[in-house]
Amino acid sequence: MDDRHMQIGEVATRTELSLRTIRHYEETGLVAPSARSQGGFRLYTETDVQRLMVIRRMKPLGFTLDQMRDLLDATDRLDAGDGLDTDEREGLVERIRTYEQAATEQVDKLRVQLARAEDFAATLRGRLLPDPAPYSVER
Repeated sequence: MDDRHMQIGEVATRTELSLRTIRHYEETGLVAPSARSQGGFRLYTETDVQRLMVIRRMKPLGFTLDQMRDLLDATDRLDAGDGLDTDEREGLVERIRTYEQAATEQVDKLRVQLARAEDFAATLRGRLLPDPAPYSVER
């Protein structure tokens, strides 16, 4: 991956996360800047950005910080691959599979909620449209 360093502002723009949120994720141990500038500014790599994107995608699905940490640990260890025996590898894959299934279930629930919200909005729109023949005048 690209080893170019980015300051937190660029990372915030790319991830659509606030500076405060990125700092919070650092404080909770979910992500750490890969380096610091001579002036002490946080510096991030593309790998750090991708890690933040995983976190950003998990949050609206209702995953907790501990679950995010667990998934990131599993993917980090699997990606490193160094010294993993078959059982360890299978265990990590199973952990990731569990998160994939939970994410899929949550996406399905959100689709139902979205359909209900769209129906509601359509109902309201229908009440706002002028009645084509609001009055019938008989003489």
